[in-house]
Amino acid sequence: MIVEVLVAVSVVTALILVAMAVSQKSIYVSRESLHITQASFLLEEGAEAVRILRDNAWNNISSLNSGTDYYPTFSGGTWTLSQTANTVGIFTRTVVIASVSRDNTTQDIAPSGTDDVGTKLVTVTVSWGEGGVVVTKTLSFYLMDIFS
Repeated sequence: MIVEVLVAVSVVTALILVAMAVSQKSIYVSRESLHITQASFLLEEGAEAVRILRDNAWNNISSLNSGTDYYPTFSGGTWTLSQTANTVGIFTRTVVIASVSRDNTTQDIAPSGTDDVGTKLVTVTVSWGEGGVVVTKTLSFYLMDIFS
């Protein structure tokens, strides 16, 4: 009889531990999913901020240094790009502008050729810490001077 009680208590204890482990993992996955969704929204918002800067004046984009990290900030009713790091909650969002070259014959974007001053490659990156690891999501797109 005592053996049966010990076996029953052991089984119940094992089931409780398994249930706790499953619930802990589901909370971690749920939190990770929430952070990925929030990062996606921040990526899109960063892309829209750069487009708004372009729409206000191409010089807002063309005057930026290639390869430099910029941080989108909403202040004074509009978006700006600053070199001062800022965070949104746990997220750090950066924008990097790169020059674009065009093939001299086809005028397609190419690794080498003539520098196209009316086109820039924009890379928006959102990073955050998740379980001791830095997670990074990136969105790259071309931006053109459509108003000149």
